[in-house]
Amino acid sequence: MPGTYGDSTRSIKAVGSEAIPGSPIAPPPVPAAAYHLPADEDDSLDSYGRRSNPTWRQLESALARLEGAAGALTFGSGMAAVTSVLRTVAEPGRTLVVPADGYYQVRAYAREYLAPRGVRVVEARCAQMCDAAGDAGTGDVVFAETPSNPGLDVVDLHQLAMICRAGGAMLVVDNTTATPLGQQPLSLGADLVVASATKALAGHHDVLAGYVAGSHPEVMARLERERLLAGPILGSFEAWLVLRSLGSLGLRFERQCQNAAAVALMLRSHPAVRSVRYPGLPDDPSHAVAAVQMRRFGGVVAVELASAATVHELVGRSALLVASTSFGGIHSSVDRRARWGDPVPDGFARLSMGIEDTDDLVSDIEQALGAA
Repeated sequence: MPGTYGDSTRSIKAVGSEAIPGSPIAPPPVPAAAYHLPADEDDSLDSYGRRSNPTWRQLESALARLEGAAGALTFGSGMAAVTSVLRTVAEPGRTLVVPADGYYQVRAYAREYLAPRGVRVVEARCAQMCDAAGDAGTGDVVFAETPSNPGLDVVDLHQLAMICRAGGAMLVVDNTTATPLGQQPLSLGADLVVASATKALAGHHDVLAGYVAGSHPEVMARLERERLLAGPILGSFEAWLVLRSLGSLGLRFERQCQNAAAVALMLRSHPAVRSVRYPGLPDDPSHAVAAVQMRRFGGVVAVELASAATVHELVGRSALLVASTSFGGIHSSVDRRARWGDPVPDGFARLSMGIEDTDDLVSDIEQALGAA
């Protein structure tokens, strides 16, 4: 039955084209900047490439199905999606709560762009997000990221949503790290979901994309208008690349989660490791909440080593890890987050697990650390 489909089946069904005899099974990209216009000036049809595109709509339909949303909108990057949402819903005179320990560019945008324009910006760590939301009132916005990037703390979304609803605040959740196969914030009470499709959804280190998903028609219409006027659109070929990748998302994400769990377990007892965070570990501080609201715990592991030099030595001695600042791709990677300004120790690294064979990956990382 459709309601019991597994992740790979859901991914395949989401990107399936209409079963018309003679039509391609895989939908082709539609690169178009302008269209033939009808004489009756019907505004419901495609007219200009910044306004609409058939490939966008196919991808947006798939994303909405995966997120459990009424609709979705694509953007040129994850940050394009985030900033479009914040420009639209965080109005001057209102309060915006953002993670103090989440993705650093969200804080930077709030401080540098929104605060000077009259938005009161409050930064709260994930552990204090519910307390901060308790002070938010009607018209205010709470922006949560869970698991957080890079620390992997988990926010209790059901509790946070109830607090926001009681105060009249809007809850926006960044679902990049978890993906819709790991967590569905809308079902837990969020008003909007934003995410970078650059990461696990596209999954091949070769495209930038973002999206917003939601079920409030008025809010989604305002966001679509913002996209039309500001122009942070996703190219049709890039949209097709993401759509093409979604079909294998279930398989890729399953292996990434499997690899992350195995690597985290090995790191927890390795003498070169000072600390490790992964929501799937039973003794992780976030495990109890994660076990309730997440179906899978993700493909990212946070680890602290002795120093920046130790992180670089890990990469140099590994045959499988690459140094990269993104995550969610098919290649396993390491990113020393202090180099980007995150408030973490110099030896803190975000490990993104790829789709290599689990035993190979665990053995490779273990020997690379052992030689350090």
